[in-house]
Amino acid sequence: MNKTLRNFLGELPLAVELDYTLRQKNRARKDHYNLHRLEKSLPAFAAQVVPIAAKAPAGKKILFFATLHYWIEQSAVISLALAGLGHKVTLLTVPYSEWHKKMDKLTQRQRALHTRDALSALNPLVEHTSFLDLRPASDLPASLQSDVEEVSLWDAQYTLMREEVDMSNPSDRALYDLRLERNGFAARAALAYMQENKPDVVLIPNGLILEMGIVFRVAHHLGIPAVTYEFNDQREQIWLAQNSSIMQQDTDYLVDARCKLPMTEAMYERVADLENARRGARVWGKSKRLWQYVSSQGADATRNTLHLDSRPVVMLAANVLGDSLTLGRDIFASSMTEWITKTVQFFAKRTDVQLVIRVHPGEKLVPQAKSMGTVVRDALPEIPSHIHVIGALDKVNTYDLIEIANLGLAYTTTVGLETAMNGTPVISCGQTHYRGRGFTIDPNSWDEYYATLERVLADLPSHRLSESQTAYAWNYAYRFFFEYPRPFPWRLMNFWDDLQVWPLEKVLSPEGRTQFEDTFKFLVGKPFTWK
Repeated sequence: MNKTLRNFLGELPLAVELDYTLRQKNRARKDHYNLHRLEKSLPAFAAQVVPIAAKAPAGKKILFFATLHYWIEQSAVISLALAGLGHKVTLLTVPYSEWHKKMDKLTQRQRALHTRDALSALNPLVEHTSFLDLRPASDLPASLQSDVEEVSLWDAQYTLMREEVDMSNPSDRALYDLRLERNGFAARAALAYMQENKPDVVLIPNGLILEMGIVFRVAHHLGIPAVTYEFNDQREQIWLAQNSSIMQQDTDYLVDARCKLPMTEAMYERVADLENARRGARVWGKSKRLWQYVSSQGADATRNTLHLDSRPVVMLAANVLGDSLTLGRDIFASSMTEWITKTVQFFAKRTDVQLVIRVHPGEKLVPQAKSMGTVVRDALPEIPSHIHVIGALDKVNTYDLIEIANLGLAYTTTVGLETAMNGTPVISCGQTHYRGRGFTIDPNSWDEYYATLERVLADLPSHRLSESQTAYAWNYAYRFFFEYPRPFPWRLMNFWDDLQVWPLEKVLSPEGRTQFEDTFKFLVGKPFTWK
């Protein structure tokens, strides 16, 4: 069936419902958008919650937004947990699978019906509403229209995994226009819904890109408290942000509440244990992630491998393009690509020092992303002998580079923080969570950046961090790595495995509440506290 016909059928009254009922409803779905496992499991999950919710005190009126089938799976279970704690939850879904492709109307309506059936067992504990059934506002305030345009550009960058979106390129323009259309609809629909229903709090995964970013912006525009969340590499942990996107990693509240507290020896040892695991290319804690693919070889061996001489070493640590943690983080550069380009061109003329560019090992996992190594080679077709590019797959350990560096340059990567923990000066060039904390040098313009480079390179020893600055970097690292994440039973990755360990009934039991109840309170807007 061609796309034109599918669009036509998608517009006919009851045609979609009839086709879905007769041909689709009870068949195994071949579509990537598949909630059958959730549909089979949800009645039992709801049954576990019913007697608990009946005894729970009345809580808040929560609007919980989710899109993409994997977020919808998880949000359905989280919604039940919140209902079990007494909250009145509306789960608002957009039944998309591909955010970067325009689907025909028949397919899209069938997905909406599949979502309706899969989530029907939530009733009456949780109300489910489809975005596609909402009547959107007729227009948008200028500020929200500007938000739609910004998020749509980030969506294109995220999808293309490059910072350059060429509006004269038909495929780039088509992607941007698609995101503009979808985000515009999302903004108008969310605006109308929130104005009419007035939730106490809006709960949103990510809160930066796609419709998730738009729903956050609408809540912010209306002054409705919003909580966003994401996950790090550790199981049974969640990142939370209140009234900001979690992907921006605003840690001001953490600094104000925790970083003035003293560090104990046990805290130092815990940070050191984590750093040693990363240095040794070992997994740590409840994570399966390797931060390095080769263990430390030592400073001398690394110097020999890279053919470094006695001149000072400047290490530039790059991020992976396409990660939503890097979007919207520019300060004086228009992009990380521009920053790297101008930086390597500056150092091409500075033969008195050696520049080592560490391409993020994570590029190995996203080969479709534009490599920062490519950016360097575009900037310098002939790379001078005093500039060294360490590729994602090269057998060099980043922590050996930290050890031999006399100066670190970072955009948003935590390597900048870890370099400061070594007492080495770091120039922070992107809006990263550790910038402005007192242990980095923070230029705000290109003129300041170049002047800072000249000043620091002229006297590297005097710019070594003081003992108190280094200690503060360690204090901040402890808070960020161990107090910023909160205990939580179900990560997005390995969600169904986590449900085996922490079924809903167990999470809502005294044992589960001891571990997770505070986090669920933070999820609905209670101010952050620490035990």
